[in-house]
Amino acid sequence: MAKMIAAITGVAGYVPEYRLTNQELEKIVDTNDEWIRTRTGISERRILKDKEKGTSFMAVQAVKDLLEKTNTLAQDIDLVICATVTPDMHFPDTANLVAYELGIKNAFTYDLSAACSGFLFALETGRRFVESGGYKKVIVIGADKMSTIVDYEDRTTCILFGDGAGAVLLEPTLKENGIKDAILKSDAVGKDFLHMKAGGSLRPPSIETVMSREHFLYQNGKPVFKAAVSGMSGAVKEVLQRNELTKDDITWLVPHQANIRIIESVAHMADFPIERVMVNIQKYGNTTAATIPLCLWDWESQLKRGDKLILTAFGGGYTWGATYLTWAY
Repeated sequence: MAKMIAAITGVAGYVPEYRLTNQELEKIVDTNDEWIRTRTGISERRILKDKEKGTSFMAVQAVKDLLEKTNTLAQDIDLVICATVTPDMHFPDTANLVAYELGIKNAFTYDLSAACSGFLFALETGRRFVESGGYKKVIVIGADKMSTIVDYEDRTTCILFGDGAGAVLLEPTLKENGIKDAILKSDAVGKDFLHMKAGGSLRPPSIETVMSREHFLYQNGKPVFKAAVSGMSGAVKEVLQRNELTKDDITWLVPHQANIRIIESVAHMADFPIERVMVNIQKYGNTTAATIPLCLWDWESQLKRGDKLILTAFGGGYTWGATYLTWAY
């Protein structure tokens, strides 16, 4: 009897209209276009300027498009998982808000927090629900409004991040194409190098935490860079070895869009040709949990049934991993 597997049967994305260019950042902090492009690969990033709209707004746009593209009825969705570190609020969860706005009334929902690796962690979770046999249509979202936690007085981080959302539909299949394997890891050794210090139960919001600017993302670039390259390339090589694959078997490597130098270093260490690496960081910057689904969205027209993909990410904490799948449509 054939094994049931979970397949991505649709992908959609959303990015805000407003483009924050390098030239505009030159007027805000001590930086310049050439420095940003050569060190990060970013030319512009999208920003959700409306203060009345949060992460759920972008996720709703992506999921609405996803439902339309796949001819899926809202009432047929069984589960919605949203990977995010910038939820609209601590509770209710952002996935719940998305479901409410779109009339998804027969699903349970929750958020998942694993920073930039969040989409991979949520994808693996959704995969397992589908493979259980009890869930036929699962939506996995990666969405973040990073502009709300970026310090625009810190030139080392404000140049990196943008806002966006991406979503995929997972459905069961008895055919060969779908999610095959995943290697996911975490280690809090990185907690001092990439974090947001305040806002949780350890340091709840107060006048002191606000005045100390502790509600912004903090990153120590050098150790994060080293750990990201090692973690992502190591996970890619491990998933290749475990599935008896070589780089020549893989159609596309889909890395988290953190920094062009990280992407190039991961490709080099994994001995993977850069022309088969999805890169769109120049347009969107680092959208955290949204980068991988936004890549799939941008490249959807170039993907063919049976294409072999490896998705890989690295995030704060640390969290990292790689997912191997074959494209199903």
